[in-house]
Amino acid sequence: MSHLDPERLAVIATGGQPTSDEQLHIDDCVECEVELAELEHTVAIGRSTSTLGELETPPERVWARILDDVRTADVRGAEQPAVDMADARRAGSRRSRLVYTLAAVAAVIFVVAGVWGIVRPAQVVELASATLEAFPDHVGSEGQATVLETADGTLEVRVQLDADDADAGYREVWLITADASALVSLGVLDGSEGTFLVPDDIDVHDFVLVDISLESEDGNPGHSGDSVVRGELQFA
Repeated sequence: MSHLDPERLAVIATGGQPTSDEQLHIDDCVECEVELAELEHTVAIGRSTSTLGELETPPERVWARILDDVRTADVRGAEQPAVDMADARRAGSRRSRLVYTLAAVAAVIFVVAGVWGIVRPAQVVELASATLEAFPDHVGSEGQATVLETADGTLEVRVQLDADDADAGYREVWLITADASALVSLGVLDGSEGTFLVPDDIDVHDFVLVDISLESEDGNPGHSGDSVVRGELQFA
């Protein structure tokens, strides 16, 4: 019985649609059905690596194992009785082609998964958020703050502010402890939105208040005491 070409089985295993005749053959041929299942298993393993981090180059022993399988298939074919020699050679050749096809499919999938690991956006995790409410002197103002952890472990505070008193000075973003005993400036808010790095020595679980103040050009780096909005971080 003739069998489907291994390369054609590889195409089907990676998502290609078999023709009606090919499907009928696969349904009736145990050998082709098994080979297709092996290829599909290889594809599934390769695709599963797209959720992993940085991929490593397969060690030399992997390729050595593949070559050993090929040699073993050829040796077994040579050991068959003379009457079965032609069939054995065909089986050994087909087995060799299948092993190489499996290796090629795995290599392509590893490359694709590796490229995806490089080009996919870095994952960002939201750790906490706060609703920023107005102080009495700034009725109508409101804002939002979010603490994010980037893929490299850096913490950021992203703020949004809706207020109408920008002409009176400039706005500064602060982190303050719950009892207001300590505070740290994250920087000046230019416009209505901004992203600020959290200093490495600041624990956001201690500095839980996000404050946006109205500052004047007086040369004083401290908080003016004129808070526009403030809110307490709620952790996820």
